[in-house]
Amino acid sequence: MPDTKFLVGVVGGAATVLVLGGFWTHTVSDTRSTTELNAYDTVIVDGHKALAPNIVAGRTQSKYHPLPWVGMKMHVSCPTGLKAVAGTTMTCTGRRNDATAVDIPVTVIKVAGSHIIWKFDR
Repeated sequence: MPDTKFLVGVVGGAATVLVLGGFWTHTVSDTRSTTELNAYDTVIVDGHKALAPNIVAGRTQSKYHPLPWVGMKMHVSCPTGLKAVAGTTMTCTGRRNDATAVDIPVTVIKVAGSHIIWKFDR
């Protein structure tokens, strides 16, 4: 008969690895982003400060597929800057390797001082 303490240790170790792996996956796959509105990342859209489209696209692309088991690999582009006004929405486009397009909704959650907090939907 196997040693009970050994079996409990193996099961406890495996459970710990799964919990930590799940937490890490959740942390890395977050779709929220806080970005500074500075001279390099800001454009003006309809008279409002906005996060430049290349910044929104680049951050979305890097977070859309952070791990092999989260999201899908694609090239992302955004039509305009993301206005620094809470509730603002726009749709970026992701192109998969097979050229199919995926709409990626982007929303401003909050503007706090010189930072914009926004998210995209995967």
